[in-house]
Amino acid sequence: MSDHSQAAPDPFRIPDGDLDDLASTLAKTMAEVRQHGVILDRLGSEPDSPAPAPVPPAADGAEAEEQDGPASVFILALGGEAYATELAALSDWVNYLLLPVYGREISTTRPWCAQWHEHPEAVARLHGLWLAWQQLTDAEAGLSGPSTWHRDHLDHTLAQLRAPDGPFAACTTSPTRPNHRVLATPEQLELAA
Repeated sequence: MSDHSQAAPDPFRIPDGDLDDLASTLAKTMAEVRQHGVILDRLGSEPDSPAPAPVPPAADGAEAEEQDGPASVFILALGGEAYATELAALSDWVNYLLLPVYGREISTTRPWCAQWHEHPEAVARLHGLWLAWQQLTDAEAGLSGPSTWHRDHLDHTLAQLRAPDGPFAACTTSPTRPNHRVLATPEQLELAA
């Protein structure tokens, strides 16, 4: 029979400087896990979202693109099912990450539209913002990636979208009076005249 009364191993000691780095990394990881938990809770508790905007018809040669892969990852270059799938993913990012963090209050100087997915300019700008977010929040972007995203992408995009004369100019300017209207394009105005 072997003797199980062996002495416990000596404790392993981590230098205090390394311990601070480890504690910081652990705190960041725990914060990310909590944020993902919040997003998952929202996804699980939200009622079915409204149907996305109608899918634009596929451009000439779109069938060939689907077989070989899209020529562009930009949402306006996609058609059919690829557009619908990308819009659904963009909607999740806008509704569960962008708006809860950066939404700010709706006012006459900062309109918003809950049906943003029906405004082509908003879809295009938000998709570009999301693509930049994916690239600049990746670990390979380095520590200044998120700051660059805020400065070069977020601030300008929100200023354009929420400007009093932006794509939501005819939409909600007061949370108590929701409104939605897609503004006519110059071509539509010309045809109506």
